Amino acid sequence: MTERKPPQMSYHSWIDQQIADAERRGLFDGLPGAGKPLNIKPGAADGDYGQAWLRDYAQREGVAAEEMLPTPLRLRREIERLAESAGEFRSESEVREAAADLNRRIVEWRRIPVGPPIHVRLVNADDLVNRWRTARAARLAEEAQAAKAAAPGAKAGARPDKAANGTRSWWRPSRWRRPR
Repeated sequence: MTERKPPQMSYHSWIDQQIADAERRGLFDGLPGAGKPLNIKPGAADGDYGQAWLRDYAQREGVAAEEMLPTPLRLRREIERLAESAGEFRSESEVREAAADLNRRIVEWRRIPVGPPIHVRLVNADDLVNRWRTARAARLAEEAQAAKAAAPGAKAGARPDKAANGTRSWWRPSRWRRPR
């Protein structure tokens, strides 16, 4: 811990003195990047170095740019993603649950908005369920087509516990075996 700043000394000169003392003691020797210029590229024509540094730091650390967006823009992006991925849910109740969760977060943000007023609409669960039903029907039709194409010579009434050559399949549970 450092000693307290003397009352007669200004804050800036106190900080400068602390840095000079640390340099004399050699605390900054051997640091990675010592003596090299900072690799900062200007982010804009006006030389917005702070934003460029933040962008480079986020990229270096693997932070998604979306996490730095204001809340209403993040919510809008989630609405778009939810509409696009509606077909990936397993059931209608999951779709409705996801819509309700997103609507809850939107209402929470609307209660105490921070920043400029940006309108974020609520998600229509029925609309989302209709998208899910359409995507699910298309996916089931594709799976049926793929199943027909994969096994053109298979018998329609073939038992699942019998292999193609009539012998019992090795991976079926033992409870299906006949008693001896």
